[in-house]
Amino acid sequence: MSGGVDSSVAALLLKRAGFEVIGVTMKVTPAGGAGRVNDGSNPALGGQSEKTEKQGLDRRNLLPYQNLNEPAAAKTAGSKAKVTGSKAKVKSRAEAEAGVGAGAKAGQTGVSSGDSDLGPGQADGTSLVSAATRPGFQQISHEGRRLACFGDDEEEEIREAEAVARHIGIPFYVVDLSREYEERILSYFRNEYARGRTPNPCVRCNAEIKFGLLLESCRKLGVDYDYFATGHYARVRYEEAAGRWWLLKGRDLSKDQSYFLSLLSQEQLSRALFPLGELSKSEVRQIAREAGLPVSEKEESQDFYAGNYRELLGPGKPGYIKDLSGRVLGEHEGIENFTIGQRRGLGVSSTGRLYVVKIEPETGTVYVGEEKDLLTQRFRVEGVNWIARVPQAGEEVEATVKVRYKSPELNCRIVIGGAKEEKAVETGARKAEAREAKADVAGGGNKSKTDSDRKGQRVKLTGKANAAGRVAEAKKILEGTPEGAESARVEAVSEVEVVLLSPYKAITPGQVAVFYDGEVVLGAGFIS
Repeated sequence: MSGGVDSSVAALLLKRAGFEVIGVTMKVTPAGGAGRVNDGSNPALGGQSEKTEKQGLDRRNLLPYQNLNEPAAAKTAGSKAKVTGSKAKVKSRAEAEAGVGAGAKAGQTGVSSGDSDLGPGQADGTSLVSAATRPGFQQISHEGRRLACFGDDEEEEIREAEAVARHIGIPFYVVDLSREYEERILSYFRNEYARGRTPNPCVRCNAEIKFGLLLESCRKLGVDYDYFATGHYARVRYEEAAGRWWLLKGRDLSKDQSYFLSLLSQEQLSRALFPLGELSKSEVRQIAREAGLPVSEKEESQDFYAGNYRELLGPGKPGYIKDLSGRVLGEHEGIENFTIGQRRGLGVSSTGRLYVVKIEPETGTVYVGEEKDLLTQRFRVEGVNWIARVPQAGEEVEATVKVRYKSPELNCRIVIGGAKEEKAVETGARKAEAREAKADVAGGGNKSKTDSDRKGQRVKLTGKANAAGRVAEAKKILEGTPEGAESARVEAVSEVEVVLLSPYKAITPGQVAVFYDGEVVLGAGFIS
């Protein structure tokens, strides 16, 4: 739960559908604010012995909300603090997502998390009383402010998420991952800019932190779950013919966020629930209004950081700005201040428009040119995470690709890697076959399920939401993830060449390229 309307409604719908829901959020901003990540004063980042660091992790990671300066008297029994997830248990995934029929089973638990992302209310979250008529109702708004996942407003947003959890009637926890966020996301962010690349911290954070370390931390600290839900506008289903979990676009294409989830593994997708996948943004806000949620009109988060990126980067190394002939046009204070396609803030004068067309980190040189110099028809993508299927080396795949979240889908041909990758795929296949054989020998005592065990029926998570009664997408259900399912991501062809049918401008190294076949995400990787 991020404190926004999307994750709040996701938790509400899960509660209505019969889940035992636990709200969770990540605390990623260090004590004292975002400005401390670069000045060496973050106490969570100081040098410690391995033993001391482990002890500190146990003490700091799971925080009751009253420790975050909220008056204890304002709390209701069982309410705890956390800003990124909600938790839920169920006997089978089919029952969990159906949420109707025979009714909720005792002990069912499901997890719901935010998408990047007041006062006591109805415990079952089913009240349809208008927000305007609810006694003591206070609407939350941040008009005129830019909201983000990381920044100095984090504690305020945590309080807002806790208020929603109390209103719905679910417990709420905060997991402190500020050290991990610094090590995994902020360091990556700075390093990529220092390499002349443009990072995408949101996509990486989802795969490594929100759907990774957050859930690991919850389990280590005794907060168990069966499924993890977020407020993303996306869908997931098990495709029996392919034997894989598929990630699909949200029904509301104007809000589709499958791009940001494209690095999730098969294991992560197998436990993911996206209750808003079938809904539009207007429907979500209407559900929030009718339930009297205090965040129903709250503005959306716009980016991973609300301030100027340069505040996170620190000082750069001066260098030259040149045209493509090598002529020096000016100087700059660091390549971190530039990205491919940038036109403003170049610090050089010209009779025509100039754009950053190339960044050379080895020499610290920024090259500028005309708009036509930005056009590209071929580029490479590395670290590819295959989702819908794993192509064979040498194969060519017709698809569309998004080279940025806001870019159009471009028709392309994906040329899968060569001999080295082919050998890796064959090795991965042999390992997977060996694991399956071992699982067959182990029989019923093994956690892996047989095909007949895994077969479920196509179901739809529904609730009392008046938005056409839709909550989540229909999909096939797996009881769990077969042992070794993760191997496809690690051992498959990880580098491809992309050939666009028509040239496109400003293909930017470091950004995430996501491949689609219609509404299905084929895979994604980093533009190199």
